[in-house]
Amino acid sequence: MRIRAIVAAVSGALALSAFAVPAAQAEDGRSWNLDHRFTGTQPSSGEDSQRAFAAAAATDAKITSAVVNGGKPIVVGTKSKQTVPYTVTATDDSGIAGAAAFIWIGQSIDDEESFGFGPNEKSVSCKAVNATTTTCKGTITLNPAEMLNSDATWWRVGVFAGANDGEELERESVSKVRVQRFSKLTVNASPEPVKKGKTITVTGKLTRANWDTATYKGYSKQSVKLQFKKKGAKSYSTVKTVKTSSTGTLKTTVKASSDGTWRYSFVGTPSTSAVSATGDYLDVK
Repeated sequence: MRIRAIVAAVSGALALSAFAVPAAQAEDGRSWNLDHRFTGTQPSSGEDSQRAFAAAAATDAKITSAVVNGGKPIVVGTKSKQTVPYTVTATDDSGIAGAAAFIWIGQSIDDEESFGFGPNEKSVSCKAVNATTTTCKGTITLNPAEMLNSDATWWRVGVFAGANDGEELERESVSKVRVQRFSKLTVNASPEPVKKGKTITVTGKLTRANWDTATYKGYSKQSVKLQFKKKGAKSYSTVKTVKTSSTGTLKTTVKASSDGTWRYSFVGTPSTSAVSATGDYLDVK
């Protein structure tokens, strides 16, 4: 079983010092790690967390917006870590000392099975919009080695912030961001060259990142568009739609009419990124 933990509250001076120190200890027993990943020990009950959030709600500080990766899905492969930007805007009567975002997934932030990634410490920079409002930017790094296929869904965006008067605020769910499995798509049109009017066979394969095994596996029973761009044209036109096999392979036949480039194109699914194959040029005699 994978044990996944995420920090639930910022306490004391942590909100103000979080950008200067690598870690700190919260009153309720959780530890906050400003590496790219959260780790923490959970309290015996959710009462401490509830009190922390109730106290935060009573402050003047407010999180006005939090956007990760510009609102676009975060696409993660099997080996390379994926670093994405975030922007957080917060306000308080005394002004904002600093703010940062984290992303997490799970039923509850206090659940030991919950899992998330925090801000990269050295990436955080803040700029005052006015005397009360500040916008902070930074990055979050996702590590596919720590992820499961079931993590390809919506993640919550949480924010912590510290005000100049010492107040701190954490919101566990300000917005959402989708995380997707990276996909690959190939194409091959043959025979080449071919006489006009003759049948050609267009093959290919659709695969996607499998975080459980750190490999790419065929994506079965998916609708993929076969597209053609005539020589000299600027865009592709869809010729037909083909379904992938149980192993993700594609195969269909068409008549060769003119010189041009063939490709397969996949629109994506909620869990998997869209992708178009690099076109294969076919010479028609």
